[in-house]
Amino acid sequence: MHAPAWFQPVLGLLSWFWQQSQGWEQCWACNLHSESDLRKMTQLVQKIGSRPPWVGLGAAILVQFASGNPYTFPLFSPALKSVLGFNQQQITILGVAADIGENAGILPGIVCNKFHPWVVLCGGAFACFWGFGLIWLTVTQTIQNLPYWLLWIALLVGTNSSAWFSTTVIVTNMRNFPLHRGTIAGLLKGYSGLSTAIYAEIFSLTLDKSASSLLLFLALGLPILCCSMMYLIRLCTPATASLEDSSHKFLFIQASSVLLGVYLLATKIIDSTFTLDKSICYMFIAIMFTFMIAPLAIPAKMTVFPRGKKLGGSITDPLLPQTSPVPRQTSEDEETGTEEDYPEPDTDTDTLLAIGEGAVVKRKRRPRRGEDFKFKEAIIKADFWLLWLVYFLGAGSGVTALNNLAQIGSAQGDGIDTTLLVSLFSFCNFIGRLGGGAVSEYFVRRNSVPRTIWMSFTQAIMCLSFLLYISTLSSTLYIATALIGIGFGVQFTTMIPTASELFGLKNFGVIYNFILLGNPIGAFLFSGLLAGYIYDSEAIEQGASTCLGSACFRLTFLVLAALCGVGTMLGLYLSFRIRPVYQMLYSGGSSQHISSLH
Repeated sequence: MHAPAWFQPVLGLLSWFWQQSQGWEQCWACNLHSESDLRKMTQLVQKIGSRPPWVGLGAAILVQFASGNPYTFPLFSPALKSVLGFNQQQITILGVAADIGENAGILPGIVCNKFHPWVVLCGGAFACFWGFGLIWLTVTQTIQNLPYWLLWIALLVGTNSSAWFSTTVIVTNMRNFPLHRGTIAGLLKGYSGLSTAIYAEIFSLTLDKSASSLLLFLALGLPILCCSMMYLIRLCTPATASLEDSSHKFLFIQASSVLLGVYLLATKIIDSTFTLDKSICYMFIAIMFTFMIAPLAIPAKMTVFPRGKKLGGSITDPLLPQTSPVPRQTSEDEETGTEEDYPEPDTDTDTLLAIGEGAVVKRKRRPRRGEDFKFKEAIIKADFWLLWLVYFLGAGSGVTALNNLAQIGSAQGDGIDTTLLVSLFSFCNFIGRLGGGAVSEYFVRRNSVPRTIWMSFTQAIMCLSFLLYISTLSSTLYIATALIGIGFGVQFTTMIPTASELFGLKNFGVIYNFILLGNPIGAFLFSGLLAGYIYDSEAIEQGASTCLGSACFRLTFLVLAALCGVGTMLGLYLSFRIRPVYQMLYSGGSSQHISSLH
């Protein structure tokens, strides 16, 4: 007996959920050891655009919301200060622990290369439970007289769960979508930026602004969420749909994320203006959650309305190495040795004959740019440190503005709403993360433009924005804050795919997490030492605990503008150096070759 026609979509959807619970038959280890493995993989019969990567992407977005837990520190730090009697300096030092924990991702990167993604997620869930659980016990005074150093370590461990969560989803999805690295980085980091507003929404609408309830939610709710997603986030056969077909799906996710950002900003304004009934608050949260799970509509649609096509096993499949030779990339810091040191036969047949006759001795060579690097091989390259410096200068300047935004607004006076400044910066940071990935992806495919050019462009805008801060006009204050927020977001979503394109995906987790350390180092040097020292010095001269006037940050803004100027020049130089890599990967329709590096 056949099911009615109207019931077929329901059966398809139920079948999809059953497949997820049983595991995906199309999931493969990312490192394939021989060409025969590649040929076996391309003999699969699958739909146009495999569902598992899109299911994993939807689950990864939910995990990225959880990875924003370090941004909740301003929400519960007042409770720490009042309950434990801390002074402002002690609270500031705890904030440094949150910054370090968020960006210390080298260990998760190593674990991600050795174990399955669910192991890394479990590690993050355990760190989240242990760290925030101990802080919850302290705030509720279940545990009393906890040493300050142990509380510092607990916050470091709790916020370090963010690095475990982010590393898992970014590395896995970059490998599952090797042809859309910029778009993936922009989406995931953009959703992470939106988590600030999501936590604020939950904190004010459902938790009644209770710090202890928020800490309990972080200690229990986030581990449960991430553990429930760990069977969906895994390495799969990379998505091989056409670029046009994939672009429509990515456009849907981008549009839903923008709508979510606008919705969060609107509900924040409504909540601060009116007194809302509890039922309305729960309705707002339900709508927010609907926007959060919207990306899962893509694999659901692919299940309910499938369209199939058999993939051939030809060596010209985009998952296989291309038969056309890859242009040789050289640079001033290229490995020692010449082409004569490593003779390459003209054809595959010549190679086989030469090996059979013993004429060719297999020699180990260092990887070239665009191939898979080990971490110790990457850190001796000039391109690596140039990328690190450009990111360090851009992200360090941006996080300095963010950390001091409340003081910048209050120093300017004129009734500046500092909470509006913070909300504006957060929203523009999200736009920068999302737009930076999408724009760099468009131009890298259209004209093979290196992604680092956008790091340089936005740092030049940030340089002008810091000069606008000096003008002390309220109208320019909001404009400068918005531009710095956008530029700060772009640094993340251009650095991440650039690192994967220069040094490969095999050890990508360790490499990009090492570059991310530029963010807390910049925060310590530019914000903790430079801006903090200048602000306190001016406050002492005014004979008050707070500083008022343009002198509070004038020298800081001039230094940050100069640093962004240096970052702009270094970014342009790096873009010139790595242009041949992008021409190799993307020009002349060779963008499909990038998947063979997977």
